[in-house]
Amino acid sequence: MNTITVASPKPLDPLDETTSLETAATTRALGPDILRALAILLVMLVHLPVEATPLPLAGIRPYGWIGVDIFFVLSGYLIGSQLMAEAARRRAIDFKAFYLRRAFRILPAFLLVLAFYALVPSLRDAPTMQPAWRFFTFTVNFGLDPRLGGTFTEAWSLSVEEHFYLLLPVLVVLLRRRATVVFVASLVATIVIAGMGQRFALWLSQVGPAVEIQAYREALATYLRDVYYPTYNRLDGLTFGVVLAAIRLFKPLLWERYMPPYIALGIGSMSVIAALVIFSIRGPFAETNLPLVFQPLPGAVFGFPLFSAGVAFFLGALVDLQPRIGRWHLPAISGIATLSYSLYLTHKGVYHLDQMVFGKDNLQGLSGFVIYLATCFIVAATLWFLVERNFLMLRDHLMPRSHRAG
Repeated sequence: MNTITVASPKPLDPLDETTSLETAATTRALGPDILRALAILLVMLVHLPVEATPLPLAGIRPYGWIGVDIFFVLSGYLIGSQLMAEAARRRAIDFKAFYLRRAFRILPAFLLVLAFYALVPSLRDAPTMQPAWRFFTFTVNFGLDPRLGGTFTEAWSLSVEEHFYLLLPVLVVLLRRRATVVFVASLVATIVIAGMGQRFALWLSQVGPAVEIQAYREALATYLRDVYYPTYNRLDGLTFGVVLAAIRLFKPLLWERYMPPYIALGIGSMSVIAALVIFSIRGPFAETNLPLVFQPLPGAVFGFPLFSAGVAFFLGALVDLQPRIGRWHLPAISGIATLSYSLYLTHKGVYHLDQMVFGKDNLQGLSGFVIYLATCFIVAATLWFLVERNFLMLRDHLMPRSHRAG
């Protein structure tokens, strides 16, 4: 039987998140941080109004939504690596320690931002908001119609991540003894193909009828609600991230032999370019002015796994190149990556505040772009220093050092 053997676990992301921002920015793994910084900048760009988008970024802005898919691949890789390495080392997973780590990392900043939105309606970036219990239970991504609850919709991806945190540890434990190469490959293929099949069926049955009568805004809302947001349709990035972690952890010589960085970068580039080409083919929707996040059937079905696979190859190459690129002094990249979670939580609300303070007419052109960037980073840095950093310090004080990773 072709069983999976484990290699010695290696440090994955040497970040001591309890230090100062400057120190944190100089002690992180640069490879993953390049992708993390790119992801948050893309997400911030897609939520920036066209009138405040500099011309050089205008062509990139419609694709900014793919930043979330980059985050999913990173989460799949980093969390998958931690859990599988622990299971291989200890023959078990400390569920309590894992969920405590995640709670200290995710909940404090999230709940504070949610409290501002729930208790101070004037701060909301849209007229309507989903009920608070949907956010507390991380079910906001199911049945989410942005027309009926547009405030803090970015929490949909956090819901996907939370479901991933709940399921992956259980899956790792269940597969620990039967994880043959054939079995795991079959499971991965099933997840990816099932996701494609679900998106295909949902697009035809839910989105298609609105398209047929040219109710394009209805089609967009239906696409987001039924195809784009639900967890069961967004497992591609997480799955490919976990697959990358498993190969590098359990079959490192196989990866090293067949996927040196230049090959992985080449395959990743071709996959990402192919996905972007598919995403850019609008067909009958070219003249509808619908945002690019709304995908025709080919993009909705094939684009997500193709793009996620490409990002996974990129990530594997960057991790391999860490001994070389780790010598580069790029604190700006690691600083942006350090603030990425706070930026993700606050950037939409910050632009709404900018409109209240400066006026919408004063947030156009280069000046609007600079104001947006500056205020986003000021608010995110404040949230990081006052909330994220302090709760991570508390976590480190309460938990043994061996349980702090992640």
